[in-house]
Amino acid sequence: MSVWDDVVGQPDAVATLRRAATDPAAMTHAWLLTGPPGSGRSVAARAFAAALQCTGTDGETGGCGRCRACTTTLAGTHPDLTVVATDKVVITIDEVRDLIMTAARTPSSGRYRVIVVEDADRMAERTTNVLLKAIEEPPPHTVWVLCAPSAQDVLPTIRSRCRGVVLRVPPAQDVADLLVRRDGIDPAVALTAARAAQSHVGLARRLARDADARERRDAVLEIARRIRGVGDAVLAAGELVDVAKAEAVAATTERDAVEKAELMRALGVQEGDTLPPRLRSQLRQLEDDQKRRATRRQRDVLDRSMVDLLSLYRDVLVVQLGAAVDLVNAEHDGTVRALAADSTPEQTIRRMDAIGVARERLEGNVAPLLALEAMAVALRPQG
Repeated sequence: MSVWDDVVGQPDAVATLRRAATDPAAMTHAWLLTGPPGSGRSVAARAFAAALQCTGTDGETGGCGRCRACTTTLAGTHPDLTVVATDKVVITIDEVRDLIMTAARTPSSGRYRVIVVEDADRMAERTTNVLLKAIEEPPPHTVWVLCAPSAQDVLPTIRSRCRGVVLRVPPAQDVADLLVRRDGIDPAVALTAARAAQSHVGLARRLARDADARERRDAVLEIARRIRGVGDAVLAAGELVDVAKAEAVAATTERDAVEKAELMRALGVQEGDTLPPRLRSQLRQLEDDQKRRATRRQRDVLDRSMVDLLSLYRDVLVVQLGAAVDLVNAEHDGTVRALAADSTPEQTIRRMDAIGVARERLEGNVAPLLALEAMAVALRPQG
């Protein structure tokens, strides 16, 4: 057992990070871990942080996975580890200023003070510029680990001061093996989930364990077959947005209520009491943060739906071209072959382009319903 066991399908990245954790000559103060969604950036970052803090057992260091430093770092409770994993649209400038103050402190018990920013691509340029000096001239024993989908998603001034480690999409079989070993999932279910999630470990685990999640994904894929005209397209777009809103509400409502209750208690306001005017700004700030979190969640759900649709049309193109590769959605073979027979490869590529444009529009803050309606209209059969 070691801290690297859950970093699946990344032998080169693991070798680089493991060497840095044990060889001072290979170590540097700032790292940028990049890779597509699901490649395991955050898992690799936490494993690296654990390896840096590892005190070793039985003479083994560099991430033994058994010492207290390793276990507390992986659990996120080590006093010298700070992890920023925002569930809002952006990381705010105030959050980054707090990080810089944390980075200036000496480690309390570990070898390093490690700061992991899991969503470095969600920092605006002004926010990133605030971070620049802290990365450029870090205090001794402070290590920054930034994660982003690609090096181009962070400013050149930041990436030029970080050592880059590129992660790749792990093989589906490796992800399935992890689910079997770690979660006790049936091997066949695990492999189907890993393929459907396109090797995204977190999504594969969710699909393997949650029947409702599998049903929602199946419903998204069936939309492609149901769209026969503009009316169907508009209805399908509305359905996707409604499902995303419902899932965002379901995922955030309970947490929102707990956070509000904790704030009111901290402010000394009893249930049913009127909030004094001088305290209302704090409640408004919390509500604004919760709205941003719900917006991020809705966008993430919609983007995942579009990625699922892209995987379906990828399979359609595979069938149309007679390529000798496995289907991502083998359990939807009937839908794939019906769509393949009903269109040409050129039309399939245009549909995939339309989905890609919709994802870009959504990222650019276009109203979700408008972006998805335009996409869905482009998915209807062409004469």
